[in-house]
Parts: sequence; C-alpha cells; structure tokens
Amino acid sequence: MNTDEKMTGDLFEVDKRLSLKPVVDFNAYLRSAFGDGPCTCVRCAASGGDESGYEFQHAFTFDAKPVHRRFASTAGSDVLMALKKAWLSYTKAELPLSGVLVLDTVKEFVEPQLHKRLAPLFVASGLVQDVDGELRIQPQAMA
Repeated sequence: MNTDEKMTGDLFEVDKRLSLKPVVDFNAYLRSAFGDGPCTCVRCAASGGDESGYEFQHAFTFDAKPVHRRFASTAGSDVLMALKKAWLSYTKAELPLSGVLVLDTVKEFVEPQLHKRLAPLFVASGLVQDVDGELRIQPQAMA
C-alpha cells in the first residue's frame, strides 16, 4: 500500500476507542446532565433566577435554549467518576487528579455537539475552577 492509499484509508477509519462503553456512557451522561428550561430549585424560584451570590451556576443556555444543571447526578464526585472511567478507557492512562484538566483530550472522546457542555458542567459541579482560562482540578471534588 502506498502513502496515498494509507492516507485515504485513514480518513474512513473510525477510532474504535470511541465505541468503548465508558466513552459511550460519558457522552450519554453529558446529554443527561442538563434538563430543559431554566432552573426551578427553591433558591432560583425565590430569587427569580438571579444567580448572583451563588457559588456554582444553575442555569445555562446552549443553542439559544435555556437549560439547568441536574443536581442529583452532577455533583463533582459524580462528574469525576464518569470522566475518570472514560479518560482511562480512551487514553489508557489515569486521569491526573491535580493541576490543569486538558480539555482538548476530553474533547477527543466527546461528541462535537456536546463540547459546549464540558467546561460549564466541570465548573458548575465544582470539579474544576477556571483560573485565567485554565480548568484546574479541585481536590474537594474528589470527596
């Protein structure tokens, strides 16, 4: 096989790691992490949706549609558990539990239409803190 044939063949090959169960599960988790409509929790209802003073964001807008974070399944520890499994499955290495979370690596195994959900979920769950544009993993999210 010559070089041109190899390059053409690569265009049509799908990375088999994307079909691994933890990776598929993580993508499903991202789809279900947000519910339709604005947040209706007691705090948001009482404040009329004003989130000033909240430690973590409740409501988001994706594709011009309001959504809210599903608290019952998106605590930092829940997000971390799902991410660790997918990361290990895809990269064959443990997720570093300190320092900067390499979002580009996560995007490699996340469906493109879900990329916009990653940073908001990671920050809102307390898994990471945005420090000057870098997502730094927070040790308290491990609890």
